[in-house]
Amino acid sequence: MDIVKIGFQGESGSYSEIAALTFFSKFKSCFIPFRSFQDLFDNVDNSYVDAAIVPIENSIEGSVNEAYDLLVEKHLFVTGEIYQRIRHCLIVNKQYRELKTVFSHPQALAQCRNYIRKKSLESVPLYDTAGSVKFIKEHAMLDASAIASKRSAEIYDMKIIEEGIEDKNNNFTRFLIVSKIPNNQTNADKTSIIFSISHTPGSLFLILKEFAAKNINLTKIESRPTKDIPWEYYFFVDFEGNPNADGVRASLLNIKNESIFFKILGSYKKAEIF
Repeated sequence: MDIVKIGFQGESGSYSEIAALTFFSKFKSCFIPFRSFQDLFDNVDNSYVDAAIVPIENSIEGSVNEAYDLLVEKHLFVTGEIYQRIRHCLIVNKQYRELKTVFSHPQALAQCRNYIRKKSLESVPLYDTAGSVKFIKEHAMLDASAIASKRSAEIYDMKIIEEGIEDKNNNFTRFLIVSKIPNNQTNADKTSIIFSISHTPGSLFLILKEFAAKNINLTKIESRPTKDIPWEYYFFVDFEGNPNADGVRASLLNIKNESIFFKILGSYKKAEIF
């Protein structure tokens, strides 16, 4: 069996890597870190990696906007999803002193906002949770801490001060699997699409009415500026169903006819939250 190359944003020990290890546990895989989302998507697009795992939304802090924008920019497909439980730890060097700062990804800092305030720490955003642990380790920062996974503390041989420091314990991140090759599995029961429409009264209503008329359950709708024309938007929609089913196929054709831009991102097996 060939080795599947999977890309993720961040360093070893990041939640993206943890989600990738879980999703691809049945495959012979190697996992390749990239510093930015742009690098990650570029390397899927140029086929350096076979697929990427991408955080798309968090149950507390909402959507990851850059990931949505890159799904418009690149001709890639969504082939799967996974929900990853996020359990943050406060991590320090083993010879730490009185703590003054805490480093992490902006989303992680936001998810631990109340904890950080109670500890009177100054928040310092970095590109990645595990990368923050690596940073304070390499720079021997004894008065600094990082918010990241337990796995990252183990990888970089650091000390965990406290576990489960997120403000809400129902903290999950939804990750998408992105590939250059579409998923053609017949058991796919969830679909993601992008469309844009004219900036006229009732245009969005006509689209949503189409879903309602065919009894198609929407699980997510997100808007992002097109960045070409002020106040015009791309709409990202996830819904339950397979685009090859008769009713769904007819609805998507009608939606495409009402749209300025239309793209089926992909159809895949719906993930469960455990």
